[in-house]
Amino acid sequence: MEILVCNDDGITARGLRALVEVAQEFGKVYVVAPDRPQSGMGHAVSIGVPLRLYPSQAFGEGVPTWACSGTPADCVKLATGVLGLRPNLLLSGINHGANFSINAFYSGTLSAAMEGAFEHIPSIGFSLLNYSMEADFTAAQAIVREVILLYLAMPFPPHIPLNVNIPNLPLSEIRGIRLTRQAKGRFVEQFEQRIDPYGQPYYWMVGRFESDDVAPDTDLWALEKGYVSVCPLTSDLTAYEHLHHWQTIER
Repeated sequence: MEILVCNDDGITARGLRALVEVAQEFGKVYVVAPDRPQSGMGHAVSIGVPLRLYPSQAFGEGVPTWACSGTPADCVKLATGVLGLRPNLLLSGINHGANFSINAFYSGTLSAAMEGAFEHIPSIGFSLLNYSMEADFTAAQAIVREVILLYLAMPFPPHIPLNVNIPNLPLSEIRGIRLTRQAKGRFVEQFEQRIDPYGQPYYWMVGRFESDDVAPDTDLWALEKGYVSVCPLTSDLTAYEHLHHWQTIER
């Protein structure tokens, strides 16, 4: 099996290395990852600027690796469109931080998985609920291994990527794996004005996540209760229940 591994935290991130180590147990691994952190880029693609691919020895000679100057979605586009890779599986992550609820819209990790799904490549995005660049991925690696085995035994349609969030707990304290839906939520943002060394103002975004969607079928509930959340995603944003809100107007 050929496996493409991407991320959004950049080619030097510990989470990427942890994911590559597990992926190597399942087949031939290729890595295309951003040359710098690209968190929060969502599904941005680079238009009107050059894109570059740099061969890298980040994972040794046995793992063909490229650093990309663009976004996570760019990494997948270049892997398939320039390098000609057609992997059997695409893995993105392991992200340093959460990607549940509304985070899925902002996540570069999930944009790589979604881009793979656009190409009908079976794709899974992994995130650990620990934002530290020094996070311990030992338990997360065990979960990644278990999820991949489940996926291979009972695959989803290739156009449906999976969003896997892993609680920041020792493996012995993780209660299990649950299929979930995306909890409704939002960020309440504030902007702090600060002054740079040249005396000019700039703004730093801060805020908090809010959700009252605490039903037991949500990713938020599962993570709060110590479960791994596995949420199947779709690129179709249509609100079907509102398609008849207005009658068709013929002109």
